[in-house]
Amino acid sequence: MVTTLDKVDVVTVGVGWTGGIIAAEATKAGLTVMGLERGKKRGTADYQHVHDELKYAVRYELMQDIAKETITFRNNKDQKALPMRQQGSFLLGDNLGGAGTHWNGQTWRFLPYDFEIKSMTEERYGKEKLQEDDGYQFEDWGITYDELEPYFNTFEKTAGISGEDNPLGGKRSESYPTPPMLKSRMLRMFEEAANNMELNPIMMPSANLSQQYENPDGETINACQYCAFCERFACEFDAKATPEITVIKTAQKSDNFTLRTHANVVEIITDEDDDTKVSGVKFVDTLTGEEFIQPAEIVALTSYIFNNYKLLAVSDIGEQYDPETGKGSLGRNYCYQIFGGATGFFEEQFNTFMGAGALGMALDDYNGDNFDHEDLDFLHGGNMAITQTGARPILSNPVKSGTASWGEEFKEESIKNYTRVLSVSGQGATSPHKDNYLSMDTEYKDAFNVPLVQLTYNFTDQDRARQKYLAERAGEILEEMGASHVDLSAELTDYNIAPYQSTHNTGGTTMGADPETSVVNNYLQHWDRDNLFVVGAGNFQHNSGYNPTATVGALAYRCADGIIKYAEDGGRLE
Repeated sequence: MVTTLDKVDVVTVGVGWTGGIIAAEATKAGLTVMGLERGKKRGTADYQHVHDELKYAVRYELMQDIAKETITFRNNKDQKALPMRQQGSFLLGDNLGGAGTHWNGQTWRFLPYDFEIKSMTEERYGKEKLQEDDGYQFEDWGITYDELEPYFNTFEKTAGISGEDNPLGGKRSESYPTPPMLKSRMLRMFEEAANNMELNPIMMPSANLSQQYENPDGETINACQYCAFCERFACEFDAKATPEITVIKTAQKSDNFTLRTHANVVEIITDEDDDTKVSGVKFVDTLTGEEFIQPAEIVALTSYIFNNYKLLAVSDIGEQYDPETGKGSLGRNYCYQIFGGATGFFEEQFNTFMGAGALGMALDDYNGDNFDHEDLDFLHGGNMAITQTGARPILSNPVKSGTASWGEEFKEESIKNYTRVLSVSGQGATSPHKDNYLSMDTEYKDAFNVPLVQLTYNFTDQDRARQKYLAERAGEILEEMGASHVDLSAELTDYNIAPYQSTHNTGGTTMGADPETSVVNNYLQHWDRDNLFVVGAGNFQHNSGYNPTATVGALAYRCADGIIKYAEDGGRLE
């Protein structure tokens, strides 16, 4: 039997950064909010032995249990898609806070170019540069950087981001709320080399705070201790801005907010009397197996991109993208990320074992359209950075190319190079292509008998050219830094879902000004259902040369404004 609960104004499906932002803002506006989180409640006090590399970085204690929920994968539609049986290429978050608990804290604003990539490229280089005849599907996002800038500013204030102005980024209305982190020796070397090459290095914007900070909602974030346990770990000192210590805590101060954990949403309920709306969601209590319907005036999908897409697909909301015809927008323009970097081996030693997730220096001279692409066979580029995240002993075994991956030589080289290796990484954009998309698998199902999401993806020729270009630039910087030997990252072949690369998945529920090529408008309101909002990196029309969190946060604040406006007036938001 299915139990129907009392109706609320807003229900969020997932309670991480996006669900927390919407809950905090909606409750401030007087709306009642039910936050449904399929994982368990957790907080700083729940973490024991938090600096256990084996438990968290190797065995993925904080990550999604893919024995219950995973995806299937293939490189192209002629292959059979098979389930991802263990965490690999990306690490999917779980429980209250989601991936916002274990992120590194690198907090970049996407460039103005990102939001208008199609029109800006065509204006500067001509339409042929978009390579549409080769299957590329670059689209403007239906919003400009200037329109989104106030929301970037709000997110940075909420998270207390530590940073400095970027001469090659978009214009800012205010400076970062806290100053940059400490500049270590290896960062100063990168800075000097970049300046010698007439580049523009800056300290990386960081959610690992340089000093204690109280945000506008009254939540306190402490100063980073540079312990080097950020990515894949929770911060037991509350010095990394996460949803649990900011927006979720703010929402929980209000009597208008209810958090329900162990609530796995399996369906969006469509309105039988009005095909322009939805009426709520159906969820399963993962502890008892009971089924519930949560009625709501407004439904906000605020989970990870695969789950947001999945709920729309299984609920038959929107038209599934077909790569053969190009019709449909749901599942369209899935993108990932590339890394074109280099590793430098030095004779001198460095303190590589201390650091923080976003302790770094970076430059945008090779990002976006900040350099001339006229004679290049790709668009966009990547952010170039050196980071001192902390070389933890189990997963840090730096050896030169050609060294055996085990045995006496491997051990000797690993020990010697542990404090003598610095890496410069070019985090590259990826190009949307007609053959890269999300769909629903017809064979495999999850623990709740719901079909799995099927990912069809491979790197494009543009991705491969961009990665090679960035690797070469990274090598030049390391040579200028004085490395005695430099190894460039291997050139891309086919995408392999097994080794870890990045958790920066994007697309599938894209935003835009045209329902033919997007799922939601620029308030993230679904084109087909006025009271349904879809929030996350799935809204990106392509992936940029940055970490996505700040842009996701800005879009969530924009969406929260839209939800509040819709609650007041209803209808289509413009």
